[in-house]
Amino acid sequence: MAIQGPVRRWKGFGKPQRAELYFRWSLYMVAWCIVPVNLVLSASSVANLDRSVGAVRVTLVVSLASTLLCLRAFRTSLDHYLHRPAEHLRWLIVNSALSVAGSWAVLLLGPSAAESGQPGGTPFTAAIAIAMLCAAIGPISVGLPLRQVFPAGLGLILLTAPAMLLTGVSPATTAGLAVGAAISLTALVGTCRSFAWVTAIIWELETAREAQSRLAVAEERLRFSRDLHDVMGRNLTTIALKSELAVQFARRGRPEAADQMAEVQRIAQESQREVRDVIRGYRTADLHAEAIGARAVLRSADVACEIDLGENADQLPPPIQSVLGWVIREATTNVLRHSEAAHCLIRLDLQDGRAVLELENDGVPAVPLPSLGGGTGLRGLRERLAAHDGELTIPETAQGTFRMLAAVPL
Repeated sequence: MAIQGPVRRWKGFGKPQRAELYFRWSLYMVAWCIVPVNLVLSASSVANLDRSVGAVRVTLVVSLASTLLCLRAFRTSLDHYLHRPAEHLRWLIVNSALSVAGSWAVLLLGPSAAESGQPGGTPFTAAIAIAMLCAAIGPISVGLPLRQVFPAGLGLILLTAPAMLLTGVSPATTAGLAVGAAISLTALVGTCRSFAWVTAIIWELETAREAQSRLAVAEERLRFSRDLHDVMGRNLTTIALKSELAVQFARRGRPEAADQMAEVQRIAQESQREVRDVIRGYRTADLHAEAIGARAVLRSADVACEIDLGENADQLPPPIQSVLGWVIREATTNVLRHSEAAHCLIRLDLQDGRAVLELENDGVPAVPLPSLGGGTGLRGLRERLAAHDGELTIPETAQGTFRMLAAVPL
């Protein structure tokens, strides 16, 4: 199996998958930003305070470990938010514990308030500690219910505050930093939670779209069963009664039994004719009716449908109208099932004694299309067209566009 590149895989994804991938990596960027932010802050701390690079090394190691755990925690938390199997609680606990431990290590190993020469302590180590807490609260905002997120964030801040006091930071400055951290983490919670919420909404819309398609099929089956019941119910009841009456006449040796059986035969033949009429109504496809139905179905799926049947469509022979109606029906099914189209075109033209039906839509994934005889739907259309000496062709078009031509001689 050939390995697909990232660009080809991206083009092969549907819209919900693309949206989820975009929002997922937007969340991952929160974790990846921890290392460069802490690197800049640590370097500034060393340059300004002439500290040993040991604290910078510790900060980078802790930041890298926190980033890797944060990525894993984000992944499992988002899967849990989307109602997928995921062991998110374990990763949230481990990630939060490492973030708090990293904050303590950065604060205790960094320059103290006395060494920095500032009554409130150096702002660099405090900023690093807050960045470490972002690695914990980000996944928490996605993996836990909203009513538990803010208490968890407050608990993380309270667990980090004693480390600031141990480095000589004044209580007033510690309280101010805690309030600032609470405001910053609240903004982070809103951002991460919004990404997860939009991702879930997109998948819910996709599920609703699939359910709508299944309901349309179920409604059609129900309509067919209702029509068949209306046609066959009365006739079968009459046949059963007359057959029972004929049996009674036959047991008594009365000649009316033959008349009753003849009536049963007549009703059975009439039922057979009516069933054929019902089935014929489903097997024949009116060109205008199919075009109008296709536009209604596509519009319900947010696909703009342009129809141009011209002025001579009504003059086409009924068999040709029927087979072209089937082409529209199958093409509409393909648009809904195999593409994410935003626009569809249905055009009928008369060329050189032939009726040419053109169907074109966009939103085709960049994956190899099936051959002309690969799908059962296209194969069925070829057989229907071949019965009228017609043909079905799929010419080459621009990337992301599918075009189909059905030609039937007049």
